[in-house]
Amino acid sequence: MKKLVLFFALAAFINSNSFAGEGDKIPASTVKKLDGSKVNSNTFNNNGKPIIISFWATWCKPCKKELDAIAENYADLVKETGVKLIAISIDDARSSGKVVTDVKSKGWEYEVYIDENQDFKRAMNVNNVPHTFLVDGKGNIVWSHNSYTEGDEDKLFENVKKLAAGETLAH
Repeated sequence: MKKLVLFFALAAFINSNSFAGEGDKIPASTVKKLDGSKVNSNTFNNNGKPIIISFWATWCKPCKKELDAIAENYADLVKETGVKLIAISIDDARSSGKVVTDVKSKGWEYEVYIDENQDFKRAMNVNNVPHTFLVDGKGNIVWSHNSYTEGDEDKLFENVKKLAAGETLAH
């Protein structure tokens, strides 16, 4: 009996530590492009420059507010830092058709993918949206933020600038 309890405790420990967090690399998971083709998340890169990964959903108003707020200064931020934003919709197969409509109507210039089975969401240890990650040029997750209130994008932009300048981030 003790061996069985130990086995389950060890399995729970391993499972709890298999999710992405600060200091980890982007985990491998299959997501869909808006055209329906598939891509593996571990291929996300930005030629050594920072990446913002933002998990969102069409039904999530704070998610859309965050992505709209980032969009206002995104072009300038890209010019200054070379950052790339990758938006990951967690909409399931029933609502994923709304993703393309939202992206087009909002005019977002981001790379957008759909995580219909939410495998990437689980691999990144995302419990609710919006959830935003900042990844360094080597693919290491260096900062994350859950939820959104007006002004959160300013802290994100500050961290992107620091990261692009080679500074270490303190959460």
